Amino acid sequence: MDTERGGRDPTKDDSPTENSQREEHLKRSQTVWDRWSDHYGLSEKDFEPIRERAIDRLALEPGDRVLEIGCGPGVNFERVRGEIGADGELVAVDYSPGMIANARERFEAHGWENVRVRRADATTVTFDEPFDAALAMLSLSVMPDIRRATETVHRSLVPGARVAVVDVRPVPSGPARVLNPLVWRFFRWYANSNPDGDVTESIAAVFDDFEIVDTAFAGTAYAAICTKRDAD
Repeated sequence: MDTERGGRDPTKDDSPTENSQREEHLKRSQTVWDRWSDHYGLSEKDFEPIRERAIDRLALEPGDRVLEIGCGPGVNFERVRGEIGADGELVAVDYSPGMIANARERFEAHGWENVRVRRADATTVTFDEPFDAALAMLSLSVMPDIRRATETVHRSLVPGARVAVVDVRPVPSGPARVLNPLVWRFFRWYANSNPDGDVTESIAAVFDDFEIVDTAFAGTAYAAICTKRDAD
């Protein structure tokens, strides 16, 4: 049984405690992100440059099938749709009903018939067909189980596929690190960030090639690119 490079067996049931903790986290996330679903414009604008540069590195092509984990209100849809064209497909998942509603409104307004949005928990969702690329923008750090969500992405890709991740972290170096306890509290309040998980650690453990390629906001925002190894 392939357990995603030493990770959890996806067919194995969680313990009652793990299920309870995941459900509690998802409930908080739904509350938080439903609250922000109509007020996402500031984040969309502030993070646009680093998001755009990360998507550049995916080198998407017409006809590609792309997965987006934690799509929010669909701020990346237009860019990705412009790369993959009418012959490609974008499948996006999010857990917040408010975000899902806004995402659907966005792609329906453009008449994009090859963009689909599902409400799902990224730690357990499955797909019928693999993807050529994936992106997770400001989403992995709020998952109830970051490692498991990362394994979901890995398992859902074709060999050789690339993933673009943009996320946030405490100040990585310098005197400003003294502010990190406050930074963590802000992340927890604003986004229900998971204090028990580490996005870069999970990515490095699951994917064969991983590199932080960009930073912003004194290093508290970063972009990473990872690749699923080609089949032997």
